[in-house]
Amino acid sequence: VDASEWSRTAGSLLLSIIMPVYNAFSWLDQCLQGIYQQDFSGSMELSVFDDASTDDSMAVLEAWRDRLEARGVAVVVSGHKSARPMGVGHSKNQAVAQSSGEFLCFQDSDDIMLPQRVRLQFESSLLHPNSVKSPGCHRDPRSVTLQPGAHGNPVSNLTPLRFQAFTSHGPTVVMPTWFCSRKLFQKVGPFNEGGKGVPEDLLFFYQHLRQGGSLVRVNECLLVYRYHEEAATHSVTEETMWKLRLDFLQERVLSQWEHFTIWSAGKQGRKLFRSLSPSTQRKVRAFCDVDVKKIKRGFYTYEESQERPKPRVPVLDFREACGPFIICVKLDMTGGELEENLSSLHLKEGIDYYHFS
Repeated sequence: VDASEWSRTAGSLLLSIIMPVYNAFSWLDQCLQGIYQQDFSGSMELSVFDDASTDDSMAVLEAWRDRLEARGVAVVVSGHKSARPMGVGHSKNQAVAQSSGEFLCFQDSDDIMLPQRVRLQFESSLLHPNSVKSPGCHRDPRSVTLQPGAHGNPVSNLTPLRFQAFTSHGPTVVMPTWFCSRKLFQKVGPFNEGGKGVPEDLLFFYQHLRQGGSLVRVNECLLVYRYHEEAATHSVTEETMWKLRLDFLQERVLSQWEHFTIWSAGKQGRKLFRSLSPSTQRKVRAFCDVDVKKIKRGFYTYEESQERPKPRVPVLDFREACGPFIICVKLDMTGGELEENLSSLHLKEGIDYYHFS
């Protein structure tokens, strides 16, 4: 694809890099270096919204402005100086609103684009216009452990990304790697502006899936994803994520099933059962497990239930259980045993089971 020719033919700006900024001084120089080094030949702008930073983030950005504009990257900057930040959702919405590109490339100010990121995601967008595109990414520090599909960690090409929309790490395509058309964003968005503690990316992601949108993986690592204590992701509690995931699971999957089995009679499986609505709890045929001790107990009794009699659910060996299944065992945490057990039953993800781990 000749992006420069596309830009001339279209007669309008082709791409906007959308970047919210809040106290990013420590990271911003390398982030802007990555944008400067893009090998994309089409017209491009950087749209920044500063969410009341109290450090020298804007000074770093201004120091880069002439170099970026000489490279052909227009720089659009706005922000506010209120007493407190208004949140990532608000910042991204403002950055999108002041931008003019036909396509949107989302970038966090603490991450680093690799040189081919924009070009390869743009090419993928032309092939898949009704999708959110995401590449894989490197982790910094590399000691951070991420589940398959979480924060850019590769998912098998054989597994459609939408099937793992219920796992604990949020969207299967992490927000700082998203790339989509403006038309798609306007159809699905804007981002929720609830502020600190609201996973605006997960809410957008679920709305995209509700509207029949697709997800496409660009199978190269195109971003350095930085994981650190100041990251906004830490403001979202585990319980908030649990409730949103559970509600979406009940809406999209469990409401369509007459009965199902929870795979794991351990802590996570029992928590899932207790969290279900009473009508959905009655759909649970059994728990299944590989742990002989749990299986020998025979039943799980929900002691805290207000119902009488209290719900009492069988615990079976996984080979004796009937699907469909909700899997409450973390991917890639059993040395391949879970994957082998699922394969032995000839189950198909998205039909016979979904992961909720």
